[in-house]
Amino acid sequence: MTESEMAGKAGTWKGWPVLVHSLRTAVAAVASFLVARLFRLPESYWAPVTTLVITQSSLGAALAVSGQRFIGTALGAVVGAIVASCFAPSPLVFGISIFVLGILSAVAHSHRSAYRFAGVTLTIVLLVTRAEPAWRVAFHRFAEVSIGIAVALIFTVVWPEADDTPADKS
Repeated sequence: MTESEMAGKAGTWKGWPVLVHSLRTAVAAVASFLVARLFRLPESYWAPVTTLVITQSSLGAALAVSGQRFIGTALGAVVGAIVASCFAPSPLVFGISIFVLGILSAVAHSHRSAYRFAGVTLTIVLLVTRAEPAWRVAFHRFAEVSIGIAVALIFTVVWPEADDTPADKS
């Protein structure tokens, strides 16, 4: 059997889109990490985590996820900073804060994913013990996530992901 016959039986290698997607994702994640470090943010890893969450195949999908992540992070940072400044962390304070976030998210007409992101941010601000004031922790978290969102959106525009779905599905 010739090489071309074997290639015909096995199909063509479809690894190129995976390689390009992996390279695009890696470059975007490293770029967001470096930008966060440039600003000397203490937990720079949140920027690439956010970039990895936001990176989508289309600008429309990335914008939708980015908007919800931004709203949720801002809401969680504000509530977390206020609550942590006024109350000692406890399961009751934490539970009430998560409940209040749910109500505030609904009032803000945000998607449930914004509420999830708000809860994650509030948890980090309220429950992770640090020597810094709560407002600074909240601001850093918001800045780290915002950098991750910005880098992901820039990469979505500058280096859009090719559509690797076949044109004919029959």
